[in-house]
Amino acid sequence: MKNIITLVSSKGGTGKTTVALNLAVAFAERGRQTLLMDLDPQGAIGLSLAKGDTEWIGLAEYLVGQASLDEAILQTKLPSLSLLPRGRLDPMDVPMYEQALHSSAALSNLLARLDGRYHVVILDNPSGFGLVPRASLSVADFAVIPLQAEALALRSILQILRVIDGVRDRDNPRLRLLGILPTMVQLRHQSSFNVISQVWSGFGGCLETYIPFAEVFTTASAQGLPVAFLDGPLHPEATRFDMLAAELEQVMVRQKREIGELYERPRRELV
Repeated sequence: MKNIITLVSSKGGTGKTTVALNLAVAFAERGRQTLLMDLDPQGAIGLSLAKGDTEWIGLAEYLVGQASLDEAILQTKLPSLSLLPRGRLDPMDVPMYEQALHSSAALSNLLARLDGRYHVVILDNPSGFGLVPRASLSVADFAVIPLQAEALALRSILQILRVIDGVRDRDNPRLRLLGILPTMVQLRHQSSFNVISQVWSGFGGCLETYIPFAEVFTTASAQGLPVAFLDGPLHPEATRFDMLAAELEQVMVRQKREIGELYERPRRELV
């Protein structure tokens, strides 16, 4: 396992969890054994799947020794996708949970135990620069920044880029920026178009794929489903996440070649 991707953002409301969930599905449907980990103390992945706050055990129980790793990981109905939910975390215990992830080797040890089981691991984080995003950056191979196509988000992007650079310099030299992903893009709105134009022209590493503002994401959230799992014809935004997964794989191949590492492809069977 050499493809740990963490999603981080300076501010909330960027669609980070929506991206994490649908990207994990896209990787899995491309045949990659994928694990989606919910590091957010609010349990954003579980909430996106319309699950109650106490429905799943997960990371919280693993951290305090109340569940084994295999017990904490949930196998989904998509054979190549597993979830590590946040678990049953009392809101009053959030500071202890954040401290446990940041101040110990718990997260790196957990990932070491998973080595060889997954081709891609996606880490979903709370927004901002707190203990949990810092912990995830310290163990990740790659960072993706979902950037909402609005002016305030653009003004704050240098902050998260600074954090990524700082973690790479101090804690994790293998960390690479995989890409800046424009989200909630409305090309027909001048302000949104201006932001995405500035990102594409002014920042290295901006991805070609972008995520538009679309009603289908509200529909999927209301039903507790990834976009690709809605009934009816396959929605174009599900295809967009497949395009995103393909683009990210190309960037990972290129970046690993630049540092002299091999990008390992999983074995597949033709017949």
